[in-house]
Amino acid sequence: MEFDFAARVGRVEPSATIAISNLAGELEADGVDVVDLSVGEPDFPTPENVVEAGKAAMDAGHTGYTSSNGIPALREAISEKLAADGLDYGTDEIIVTPGGKQALYEVFQTLIDDGDEVVLLDPAWVSYEAMAKLAGGSLSRVDLAPHDFQLEPALDDLAETVSDDTELLVVNSPSNPTGAVFSDAALEGVRDLAVEHDVTVISDEIYKEITYGVEATSLGSLDGMGDRTVTLNGFSKAYSMTGWRLGYFAAPKPIVEQASKLHSHSVTCAVNFVQHAGVEALTNTDDAVTEMRDAFDERREMLVDRLDEAGVDVAVPDGAFYMMLPVDGSRAGSDPDDDHAWCEAAIEEAHVATVPGSAFNAPGHARISYAASEERLREAVERLVDADLF
Repeated sequence: MEFDFAARVGRVEPSATIAISNLAGELEADGVDVVDLSVGEPDFPTPENVVEAGKAAMDAGHTGYTSSNGIPALREAISEKLAADGLDYGTDEIIVTPGGKQALYEVFQTLIDDGDEVVLLDPAWVSYEAMAKLAGGSLSRVDLAPHDFQLEPALDDLAETVSDDTELLVVNSPSNPTGAVFSDAALEGVRDLAVEHDVTVISDEIYKEITYGVEATSLGSLDGMGDRTVTLNGFSKAYSMTGWRLGYFAAPKPIVEQASKLHSHSVTCAVNFVQHAGVEALTNTDDAVTEMRDAFDERREMLVDRLDEAGVDVAVPDGAFYMMLPVDGSRAGSDPDDDHAWCEAAIEEAHVATVPGSAFNAPGHARISYAASEERLREAVERLVDADLF
C-alpha cells in the first residue's frame, strides 16, 4: 500500500544527533569500544532525593491525570524559580510539559502560521529548524560563527535580518551547540529590535544553571520584554532527568490560553508522579547541581588544554557542556568544509562519535559533548590524533 503523507513531515529530516547515536550503538553492539560524544545527556544519575520523591509520589497514588497545565505545587515552584531569575510569571502563565521539546513544539504551533518568518541564530539546535518547518514557518538566519559564536558582534547582522515581518526570534543562552553565553549588551540589542519590530522572542534557558564563571541573564527580565518573551526551561540538563521527560514554558497569559488548547488535546498533561519529582528537583538539589557543574567545568578546562596541545583552537564555552571543533574534511579525503565526512571518519576510524556542524547550520565544525568522564575525553582526543584527523 502506498501512503499519502502529510507535507509537514516531508519538510524535516531525522535528527542528526540521534542518527550518530544510533550508529554508535550499532558499533557497540558489534563489540566496538566507541567514545560517544554525540548526545547531550549528563553522565550523572538523577539526584537520589529526586528519585525517592518520584517513588514516594507513586506510592501515594499520584499515578492518574493531573490538571492539564501541571500540578499547582510544581507551577508554584517554577514561578518561584523564575522570580529568582528576575522573571514575573504567575502560575496561570506556566504550562508543564513532557519534556522541553514538547514545550517548544507547542509554542511554535501556537504562534507560527504558514509563511511566518522565524529568525534563528546559527549555529542553532537542530530542533528549532524542525519545529519552525513543521509549523510552516519561513526561516531567516544570522551566522554567529565568525564571531566565536557570540551574539554581540553580530547585532548589526541581526538588525538587518529582523523586520516588521518577523514573527518569532529564538534565543538560546547558554547555547546548544556552542556553549556560548550571550552578554547583557547582546540581549539588550535583542530587546531593542524586538520592541522596535513588535517581535515575540523564545528564550530557551534549558542550560541556564550550567555556566562557568559567568551568569546567564534571562531575556524576559529586561525592560520591555516581559510581555513578549516565552521563557522555556526543563529538568533534563541541570537535574540529569533526561528520561523523566519534564519541561515547561512561561509566557504572557494570552499565549498560554491558546497553547493550553493544543496541550490538552495532545499530551493531556505531564506524568503525575514525575511532576512531584520536579518539585523536589527545584527545591532541594542545589548541592547536586553544583557538584555536576563543577565536574563539567573541570572537564571543559582539561579538554581545551588537550585540544590546544593537538593544535586545535576552539572557542571556549562559558556554559552548557558542548564544544564546537573546527574540522578539516580533507583529512577524511573530502572537501575541507565537509564536516559529515570528518565525523564519519571519526567514528569509523577513531571510534569517536561526534555530530556534524552542518546539522546546526555550522559547516566545517563538529559538536562534541563533554558529558563524559575525563578519562574518556582524553582517550577521544588521543584517538582522533592517532587517526590523523587533527
